[in-house]
Amino acid sequence: GREGLPELPDAKKGKVIMRFGPSPSGALHIGHAATACLSFLFVRKYGGKFYVRIEDTNPENIYLPAYKMIEDESDWLFDKKEEIIIQSYRMKIYYKYIERLLKKNAVYVCTCSQERFKKLIEQSKTCPCRKNSVKENIKKWEKMLDKSKSGYKEGEAVLRFKSDIKDKNPAMRDFPLARINLTKHPLQGKKYRVWPLMNLAVAVDDIEMKMTHIIRAKEHIDNAKRQKMIYNALGLKGKYPWVGFLGRFKFKDMELSATKIRQDIEAGKYKGWDDERLPTISSLKKQG
Repeated sequence: GREGLPELPDAKKGKVIMRFGPSPSGALHIGHAATACLSFLFVRKYGGKFYVRIEDTNPENIYLPAYKMIEDESDWLFDKKEEIIIQSYRMKIYYKYIERLLKKNAVYVCTCSQERFKKLIEQSKTCPCRKNSVKENIKKWEKMLDKSKSGYKEGEAVLRFKSDIKDKNPAMRDFPLARINLTKHPLQGKKYRVWPLMNLAVAVDDIEMKMTHIIRAKEHIDNAKRQKMIYNALGLKGKYPWVGFLGRFKFKDMELSATKIRQDIEAGKYKGWDDERLPTISSLKKQG
């Protein structure tokens, strides 16, 4: 077999920019490390920049101590050569991109019920909101952001991307980009009420950080397609990074969900994140 890393397509010396995007639902584990270390090693091989991007734009599933854990464990895994970014501090950037997408008529505010929208989409039919004018959408977007009584309530409006309504995969049709979520955010409190969903936040950050190559799990194939659509809508056709997909790691008898591990620790099944029975980075670090 081959030893060492394969060549990265179109990699320029000193110009490779890659990232790893954990969510702060718990500590890092061996599944994270497998993908992240590969990206880090490529950046080290060619020279460039490696970002650890804490993806925390869903205020619901956040475990506050995870921020510090991810930073410490990243320092240990990547010899402190990573740059750490926290998405929830970048909300104004996401809003700025949403405004650009609104002006380009690439997105719309949908006020249909979840059931109604789903029914229409399954039949490859557009919902009536898709016909909103740019001006109407901007007004509705402002109403999504409005914290007063006259703003939309949670669940009443969602920002959707205009994709191909005839796409073979119904999940790709007019997918959501932002929603109202009134859950108090552990870092931002009640400062924001509209949160970008993963595909929007990731696409914007990849553009802003000038990502050149991305290695991600196979389950993100559809997300990569969605993010590429966002690039195209912003006039960045042909600028989407090279993407490599890794198959799912199957570790025998190992729990690789940070949320599940957290619940087990809280239930007293394990002593802590560094319990030697756990496949976490803090456990490996402790065992040397």
